Amino acid sequence: MTVTRADLDRLWGALRLLGWGAVAVVMAAPAVAMALDAPGVNWTASDFVFAGVLLIGGGAIIELVAARVKNPVLRIGFALFVVAIVGLIWIEGAVGIFH
Repeated sequence: MTVTRADLDRLWGALRLLGWGAVAVVMAAPAVAMALDAPGVNWTASDFVFAGVLLIGGGAIIELVAARVKNPVLRIGFALFVVAIVGLIWIEGAVGIFH
C-alpha cells in the first residue's frame, strides 16, 4: 500500500482537529476540577492565562508554519517538535524539573 500526499493531508487535518480539541480539554479540565472541589486543584487567573498563552500560542505557531510548509511530513514533524517544547515548558511550570 502506498501512502499518497492526499492521505498525509487527511492525516494532517485529523491531527489539527485532535490538537485543538486537546487544547480545549486541557484548558477546561482544571476549571471543572475546581468546580467539583477536587483536592489539590487550585488554579488562579494567572495560571489560566499562562496555560492559554502557552497552549494557544503553540497551536498558533504550528498553524502559521503549516500554512507555509506544504510537505506533510515536515508539517507533522514540526508540530511534534512544538508539542514537545510546550510539554517541557508545561512540566517546568508545574513541578520545576530543571532547577
